[in-house]
Amino acid sequence: MTRMTSSARPLLNRRLAEFGTTIFAEMSALALSTGAINLGQGFPDTDGPEEVREAAVRALRDGLGNQYPPGPGVPELRTAVAAHQQRRYGLSYDPDREVLVTAGATEAIAASLLALLEPGDEVIAFEPYYDSYAACIAMAGGTRVPVTLRPHEDSFRLDLDELRDAVTDRTRLLLINTPHNPTGTVLTRAELAAISELAVERDLLVVTDEVYEHLVFDEAEHVPLATFPGMRERTVTIGSAGKTFSFTGWKVGWVTATPELVTAVRSAKQYLTYVASGPFQYAVAQALALPESYFTAFRDDMLVKRNLLAAGLEEAGFRVFRPSGTYFVTTDIRPLGETDGFAFCRALPQRTGVVAIPNAVFYDHREEGAPFVRFAFCKRTGVLEEAVRRLKGVGGA
Repeated sequence: MTRMTSSARPLLNRRLAEFGTTIFAEMSALALSTGAINLGQGFPDTDGPEEVREAAVRALRDGLGNQYPPGPGVPELRTAVAAHQQRRYGLSYDPDREVLVTAGATEAIAASLLALLEPGDEVIAFEPYYDSYAACIAMAGGTRVPVTLRPHEDSFRLDLDELRDAVTDRTRLLLINTPHNPTGTVLTRAELAAISELAVERDLLVVTDEVYEHLVFDEAEHVPLATFPGMRERTVTIGSAGKTFSFTGWKVGWVTATPELVTAVRSAKQYLTYVASGPFQYAVAQALALPESYFTAFRDDMLVKRNLLAAGLEEAGFRVFRPSGTYFVTTDIRPLGETDGFAFCRALPQRTGVVAIPNAVFYDHREEGAPFVRFAFCKRTGVLEEAVRRLKGVGGA
């Protein structure tokens, strides 16, 4: 006999009631149904380095990672992550006690927030924010407090006074993302120093999402928050292989932090996936040891693609905020006579054969993000050229 559920209580946990199907699923389905070019979701349309793929194949054939890997991650990858942090940033981490491998950066974020928050704790995050931030804060029982990045000249900037004013006696944690998705902003040394001083002054924990660390352009530089005075002992730094090596499906991420913070995050993580991506962990260990020429060529290629798409969007009539980092371009649709990013993006596949994402989904204050639309440029040059050609008529469509 089938047991009937009570109609008085919704099936979905109330903490998640505000989160429906992600905009990425909706827009990707539109891309499929219309045959449009998908510049919405941020995944490359080519695979990463052949030698890294071959390393994964060798691991599979040699029986490395085909069974459960160690809970903290395979030693080879933990050692490679620690070496990467030391080589690039002068940050010294013990691979046995201060590095944790996760199922991508998204699990690292979830595990960190589940571990470090109690119900009612406030978390400050910059909006627009990666959509999983809000859901993970909700699942942990926390309260998100958005601080809005706003357009200033040709980029989106942080108001440090607004950030300081947002901190209350209930604030537990700052959730920082730099390089920032979706705006492409890279926080400056001065901004990071001010954030660090605030965190130390108010004794706040910090979770910093740095998955686009190797994608910074022009005069921008990526500086980990953990390098600032007083920050290493209070910062959980999150990295990932997906964006840097173009293997987003492998889902290999990591956390670096003090032993106490890593232990806390691992306590939550072990009840999520427990472990994942065994053979890929060995391959990513080799990827992190690639010569600097790989990272330079990867960044230079993305810079060319950024410029190609940005120029095409400007020609089509958008106001374009050229990103200093990531592989997304945020645009303002008001010069096209449009004000509603949702309506614009839902109509765009039929109008031009291109899919984009409305930035408003990344805001608590939806009106702040209403006129902004995000395009991804991590695609083949020919695909971007065709997208630019299709978008030329958008203003008169």
